[in-house]
Amino acid sequence: MERHLVTIIMAAGKGTRMNDPSKAKVMYEVLGKPMIHYVLDVAFAIGSERVLTVVGYQRDTVIQYVRHSHPKAEIVTQAEQRGTGHAVMQTKPVLNGFSGDIVVLSGDVPLLRQESLVRLIQYHREMNAVGTILTAHVVDPTGYGRIVRAPDGRVQKIVEQKDATEEERAICEINSGIYVFQSAPLFEALETLRPNNVQKEYYLTDVFGYFSDHRYQIAALPTKDEFEIFGVNTPEQLDTVRNIVESRLNSN
Repeated sequence: MERHLVTIIMAAGKGTRMNDPSKAKVMYEVLGKPMIHYVLDVAFAIGSERVLTVVGYQRDTVIQYVRHSHPKAEIVTQAEQRGTGHAVMQTKPVLNGFSGDIVVLSGDVPLLRQESLVRLIQYHREMNAVGTILTAHVVDPTGYGRIVRAPDGRVQKIVEQKDATEEERAICEINSGIYVFQSAPLFEALETLRPNNVQKEYYLTDVFGYFSDHRYQIAALPTKDEFEIFGVNTPEQLDTVRNIVESRLNSN
């Protein structure tokens, strides 16, 4: 039997390094469309029954755009931006009674392809995992959360750069921030999150520590194209994304 599927897009962030405090990060444009547009496109393309967009900073502008561009998308407000785990927690009342798989995407990662996300969902279901991470092996992992594996290859946890030891920082398999979860274990794990980290935020990544402690099945699938998971935090990274989108269009 086909499992139900919903997608949550995290789009509440401020983008402190983007040089324009009047603008939500997801509203920076790539070839005439805000980054959130591309993420919404892929969320609907994979067959999501519902797409929930979590908004926060400069939310009125984001809501106005989303309602115009993707009228079927639902809006969830994160009034205080207290981390990625906190963002997903805000969807619990809206998803009350939902049973199935939840895809979590970031609104500032506009290069993700539909086929890669479909592959991730299929892998998640084949592995019967409670949580599955799209990862990448990169030469320079600076700034990304690291995938910490046990000696047998099992995923144990994800450690954010700011909280990583020197040994963990040497790991070159990184977290993309793109996930598939079984709904019940996800919300079970979210209840246990605490902001015990440098940022004093509720990290969504901490649910994997909970899964590991409970011996739940965690899966991780490396992407075939590391640029697909490229997130935008600076104007320079936005330029990189624009160049990649242009080159993709030219090669088609």
